[in-house]
Amino acid sequence: MGGGGRSDDWTKEQILKNIKPKLLIDGEWVDAHSGKTFETIDPSTETVICSVAEADKEDVDKAVKAARKAFDQGKWPKTTGAERGRVLNKLADLIEENIEEIARLETLDNGKPLAVARAGDITLCVKYFRYFAGWADKIYGKTVPIDGPMFGYTLREPIGVVAAIVPWNFSALMAVWKLAPALAAGCTVVLKSAEQTPLTALRIGDLAMQAGLPAGALNILSGYGPTAGAALTGHNLVDKISFTGSTEVGRIIGAAAAKTLKPVTLELGGKSAAIVWKDVDIKDAAAQAYNAVQFNMGQCCAAGTRTFVHADIYDQFVEETVKLAEGHKVGSGFDADTRSGPQVDKDQFEKILGFIKSGKEQGASLKTGGKRVGDKGYFIEPTVFSDVQDDMTIAKEEIFGPVQTIMKISSVGEALQRANANEYGLAAGIWAKDIDVINTLSRGLRAGTVWVNTYNQYDAGMPFGGFKNSGIGRDKGEECLENFTQTKAVYQSLKETAWL
Repeated sequence: MGGGGRSDDWTKEQILKNIKPKLLIDGEWVDAHSGKTFETIDPSTETVICSVAEADKEDVDKAVKAARKAFDQGKWPKTTGAERGRVLNKLADLIEENIEEIARLETLDNGKPLAVARAGDITLCVKYFRYFAGWADKIYGKTVPIDGPMFGYTLREPIGVVAAIVPWNFSALMAVWKLAPALAAGCTVVLKSAEQTPLTALRIGDLAMQAGLPAGALNILSGYGPTAGAALTGHNLVDKISFTGSTEVGRIIGAAAAKTLKPVTLELGGKSAAIVWKDVDIKDAAAQAYNAVQFNMGQCCAAGTRTFVHADIYDQFVEETVKLAEGHKVGSGFDADTRSGPQVDKDQFEKILGFIKSGKEQGASLKTGGKRVGDKGYFIEPTVFSDVQDDMTIAKEEIFGPVQTIMKISSVGEALQRANANEYGLAAGIWAKDIDVINTLSRGLRAGTVWVNTYNQYDAGMPFGGFKNSGIGRDKGEECLENFTQTKAVYQSLKETAWL
């Protein structure tokens, strides 16, 4: 299976050479008010990468006030859309120029394979900044016919100071999902990175300053959720909260925002269904459904972890999936042949092993995997369960790890009923050839994204978000610009007008 170690020719010192391990507040890199720092850990080796400044309530207050001043008195909201687009395009260019370094930062801090960090996470950061740079001068209102001698029109204005809180699984990419549209709309932002993976946000912040973003328009804080995160979401000068993370924390943030009536966008957890119909190419469908779970070590909110397979092909499908798992290389993200790196930290590692234990205890059939890989680093074998029942813990709760549960279905109606009988509704996948089956399932599934004969596609122009307990609102696409703007209606009296 593999294990720790690394074969990349970059040293840790080379990867970290441009990191400023401080807080970015009002255009300056500063120490935390308390002077405290915290360690960020390499999940492949369980060793310290470096220490970064730990933001607390005082730092949050300073950052929010800087963002508030930059919005109320600064030039960014008053800058033309064309100029904001130019700055965001410059930032995209700088990220692209430094893609090898930033991808290695992501792999070092998160553990994911370097090839995934490079071709997936950081390449998409570039694409998303360019996409929203294109939108910056296309955000406008409407002229509205009025019944009477009035000129009526609407304005779409930036909502103000945005608190953006992002998770550790795609730390750079999730930051850009928030930053690109918020900055394109003319907002100012305070970004809190995940405490497990603070490094790429710091580097992007540095590049944003180089691109010409004015002081205070982007402030970046490293810190913990219960301290820095709570202070940020509860701050009375914040106008909008955009959060990606667990449903549990999303509820806490929603409750905090309600006290000051802040609008929120919440992209939360999932337990996505992957439905495989009887007419598929079994080997191909098994490979795609397997990747829908194992991508990013299973640490993906949209992971298709509930695999529903038609009874006619169930046994062969399970057999093919086991082969895939047993040939899956787990190891350092810096090794070229690694397909999965470690889980992000000890807490996540132990949580996943606990879920695997519960699956065995509750009667699911463990077909392969389920154990630690090596004795150093947070590596877990790709794990496949068959004969899983809907009431088992592994079938109901979000595991956020490399654990696939394969369940048997006999009809389209049964597939829909069971797929929808879950508190989450983030995403779903369908593998089928019959167009009627595809149409019935894609329209009947209660999920924010449905992939058909593919999975984990995330184009910048397509909205992403969930139904039910998977969240509120959408990231990406034109639709997400509504998160960061508000509409103003203007009536202007007309005298002796030539027309109405």
